[in-house]
Amino acid sequence: MVESLGSLSGTPWVYVIVGLSVVLDVFVPILPSGILVITAATTAAGSGTTADVAATVHSGNQLAEMASLVLCAATASVLGDLVAYRLAWRGGDRFDRAISRSRRLTAAQQRLGAALTRGGGGIVVLARFAPAGRSVVSLGAGVAHRAARDFLPWSALAGLVWAAYSVSLGYFGGHWLGASWVSTALSVLALFIAGSVAVYLVRRPERETAAR
Repeated sequence: MVESLGSLSGTPWVYVIVGLSVVLDVFVPILPSGILVITAATTAAGSGTTADVAATVHSGNQLAEMASLVLCAATASVLGDLVAYRLAWRGGDRFDRAISRSRRLTAAQQRLGAALTRGGGGIVVLARFAPAGRSVVSLGAGVAHRAARDFLPWSALAGLVWAAYSVSLGYFGGHWLGASWVSTALSVLALFIAGSVAVYLVRRPERETAAR
């Protein structure tokens, strides 16, 4: 994957591939959109880690490419959330029946509704890092007919935070270790750790309630 994206580095195709993956993984959470974002940033950052590394670190073109990746991934994230939200809003009964078959999805939907009612949209940001959390949040908000003004601003913040974190992992990994599978693997591991922390924080109120 590193070599494949490396050959496309600096071309619009990188943004097309990353954007499509991020949009679609709200419907197919197994798509490796986070890994693609990290790999794209790693290959771009690590392409100059040789004798000209000092110049590369301060290269305006490279920083512009990182910013473009963040913007691309964040925009695609919000777009995917919006499409899922609108589809779930219009087909609420079907999605509601599908969610009701899973105790986990039902509990997640209830937590989302309670959090948004309290103005605690931070759960939307946390869920963006959790496995399949983005899907549950976007579809759950649509099924529950949550107002767009209560959901989309948090979706935009979640997409931006997630994109900036993922690109930063690839950027620094690429500078420190070069454009290699080792740097990509370590960056992906850091993304998975963030996901595990997010899952813990989302579920903590539920554990505390059960303890009482």
